[in-house]
Amino acid sequence: MKNPGFFTRWFHRMASPVWFYQISGKLLPWLWVLFAVLLVTGLYGGLVTAPADYQQGDSFRIIYVHVPAAWMSMFVYMVMAVSGAIALIWRMKLAEMVMVSCAPIGAGFTFIALVTGSLWGKPMWGAWWVWDARLTAELILLFLYLGVIGLYSAIEDKRMASRAVAILALVGIVNIPIIHYSVEWWNTLHQGATVTKFDKPSIHIDMLIPLLLMAGAFKVFFAISLLLRTRNELLERELPRQWVKQLVEEKDG
Repeated sequence: MKNPGFFTRWFHRMASPVWFYQISGKLLPWLWVLFAVLLVTGLYGGLVTAPADYQQGDSFRIIYVHVPAAWMSMFVYMVMAVSGAIALIWRMKLAEMVMVSCAPIGAGFTFIALVTGSLWGKPMWGAWWVWDARLTAELILLFLYLGVIGLYSAIEDKRMASRAVAILALVGIVNIPIIHYSVEWWNTLHQGATVTKFDKPSIHIDMLIPLLLMAGAFKVFFAISLLLRTRNELLERELPRQWVKQLVEEKDG
């Protein structure tokens, strides 16, 4: 039998709760530093150095929170759905924990995207809320996250709850392309793509760079939150295990 490749070894190692707990603990301090650097430089660039928009004035600056939050609302759902698929196929407990840990974080990003969108929509559209295709699909995404959280909490057997949540997450993935392409598919009020047109982005470079820095900060914050929540979920599930008892004893001692 041939020796397993790097990806196979890494995949099986990721299934080890002990290895994940150790490696995540080493990564967290570096992620906090990276997050702080990206956040400070992104906010300074977006709020101080970026020029005012010629139509929207300074009110456009809400994009430095709204757009990264909207991107992350979809990205986190994809991570949750992929983790759910891995949990269903390979019965990997760590994937289950990652999946259920994603839901509250994704719900938070989605809520921020909806609230900041409403704050921007009032002066631009004259209304806090319109039943625009993208806004409605984003609201449905929030309900999907809340449904995952509620379903997981309602079932006492956490392995069974994880399988039920994984199925729900995979079914709900159909909403992601609807959110992304709704502006192209239907005539909506929502602004079309600006940053993702990489051949010629419809945004000035002085505005674009802080936006990308903020997007990076949001992604690193997601990684930090996911590791922390997964570590807590891991300790809660593995509490009877000897390695957790030793860890508690070391901290108490």
